[in-house]
Amino acid sequence: MLKERVLTALILIPLVLWCIFGAATKVPFAAFAGAIVLVGAWEWTALMSWSNKVARGGFVAAVGAGLIAMSIPALAIAEVKYTLYAISAIFWLIAVRGVVFYPESAVVWAKSAVLVPVGLILLVPAWTGLTDLHRVSPWWLMYVFALVWGADTGAYFAGRALGKNKLAPKVSPGKTIEGMIGGLLTTGILMVAVAIYRDLPVIRFAAFIGLSLFTVLASVLGDLVESMVKRQAGVKDSGSIFPGHGGALDRIDSLTAAAPVFALGWLLAGGF
Repeated sequence: MLKERVLTALILIPLVLWCIFGAATKVPFAAFAGAIVLVGAWEWTALMSWSNKVARGGFVAAVGAGLIAMSIPALAIAEVKYTLYAISAIFWLIAVRGVVFYPESAVVWAKSAVLVPVGLILLVPAWTGLTDLHRVSPWWLMYVFALVWGADTGAYFAGRALGKNKLAPKVSPGKTIEGMIGGLLTTGILMVAVAIYRDLPVIRFAAFIGLSLFTVLASVLGDLVESMVKRQAGVKDSGSIFPGHGGALDRIDSLTAAAPVFALGWLLAGGF
């Protein structure tokens, strides 16, 4: 397992870094992120317990159509993106209730009529947010990645050392409140460092820190929501496309919430 994880990382990391920083245009990153999202769409149909490949392909096609629509300049205007990100943000606020009250909440959401639109809300805004941030600057995209990775890493070590109180025991028994606090403290250092480096005035400094904190909390919720859906489906991983790392959704679950939340805040603030 460890060998597979290392080999996969050795292949993926240089590819991702080239797509973000090395490519002459923004197209390779958009295409790479789109491929991951479409694989995630296929995995989502499995979590819905769909076995009909035509139906599964239809859902993937619907997600693909959403990505194409958001890449057409005439459609991907600011007003449309505001709406898309706002829908995503509202969904994540509602999702808190689903996680808190799981498994009772599954009576409401664990059905295709709900999970189909949820899948679209998870995946299309995530890709749009990632590609929007990449167009602004690869470094802002990396900042969001760093928030997600920092929150995850900080939570892991703090949870192992100090974790006693479960965050969402019926959804993800390994996560603790102490771990989440550790993740917030870890990323807090990064937030303040970037804000100081950007020499932001006081009000914008506070807005940037607030947005970054919301982004970290959203990333935690994104992870919990996917864990909840996997638990309901009775699976450990969403797929096996990445040997040793699970499926595409397992790699982007936190980003499905973090990317649109940060992108929305960026648009509202007019950038930092």
